[in-house]
Amino acid sequence: MQKKWGVLVAVIGAVALAAAAAGADTKAPADYGRVVMNNFSTKAGLAPVVFDHWLHRTKYTCRLCHVDIGFGMKAGTTEIKAADNMKGIYCGVCHNGKAQAGSKALFTSCSTDRSDMKRCERCHSQGKSVKKDHEFASVTAKFPRDKFGNGIEWEKAMESGLITPLDHIEGVSLKKSTRPVQQDFAIKPKSAGMAEIIFSHKKHVSWNGCEVCHPDIFAGGKRGSTQYTMKEINEGKFCGVCHGTVAFPQADCNRCHSKPVK
Repeated sequence: MQKKWGVLVAVIGAVALAAAAAGADTKAPADYGRVVMNNFSTKAGLAPVVFDHWLHRTKYTCRLCHVDIGFGMKAGTTEIKAADNMKGIYCGVCHNGKAQAGSKALFTSCSTDRSDMKRCERCHSQGKSVKKDHEFASVTAKFPRDKFGNGIEWEKAMESGLITPLDHIEGVSLKKSTRPVQQDFAIKPKSAGMAEIIFSHKKHVSWNGCEVCHPDIFAGGKRGSTQYTMKEINEGKFCGVCHGTVAFPQADCNRCHSKPVK
C-alpha cells in the first residue's frame, strides 16, 4: 500500500509540473519560439524586431546560428546592432542581398538609407501590419504534426526530407566535431513511478552538433556528471534552455519519459 501511495504522489507531482509547464505553452503555433528584440530599435526610431524561429528552423540548424554565427541562446543577450549586420555579422551573414534561400536572394538586413522603410519593417515589425512572404500555415501544411509548441514534429520533418536545414556556410562555419555519436541511453527519474528518460544524442546532434549543449549548458562530457532537477528545467536551465522556448515544451512528458515502467 505504501508503495502505491508513493507512486500516486509521484504521478500527481509529475502532473503538477506538467501543468505548470503547460501554462507557459499558451501561444499560437506560429508565435511559439518568437523573439522580440529591442536592445536598440526604439532608440533608433524603429519598431522592435520580431524574429520567428519556426521559419528559420526550416532553413538552418540551431548549431549554425548559435555556434558558427554566434547568436546567444537567451533572447536579448547578443545585442545585435545595425552596424554589425552591415559588416556581415549576425543577421548580415545571410541577409546581405547575395545569399540564396532556394532560388531567391535574401533581402539585405540593414542600411544607412531609410528611404525604403518597407524593407526595414520586414524585421522591425512589432505592432505593425506587415505582409509576410512566408505564412506559418502554408509553409507547414504538409509537416508532421505534434501536440505542443509549434504543433510540428521537427525531427520527422527533417527525417522525411520535408526540410533540409543548412548546417555550413563557407568562410563562417567552424570545423565540426568528428567524434562518434553516442548510442541512446536511459536516465533514471528521481520520482518513483515515472518512466525512464530515453535520451538520443543522434536526434540532438542533427540540430545542435555537440557545441550547443557542451560545455555551456551541460558542463561535463561524461554521462551523469551534470546533475539537474525538473524544477531547474522548468526555470529554463539545462534541457529547458531549448525545451519550452523553441523545442517542444516540458508539458509533453512522454516525449522524454518514454521507457515503460516495469
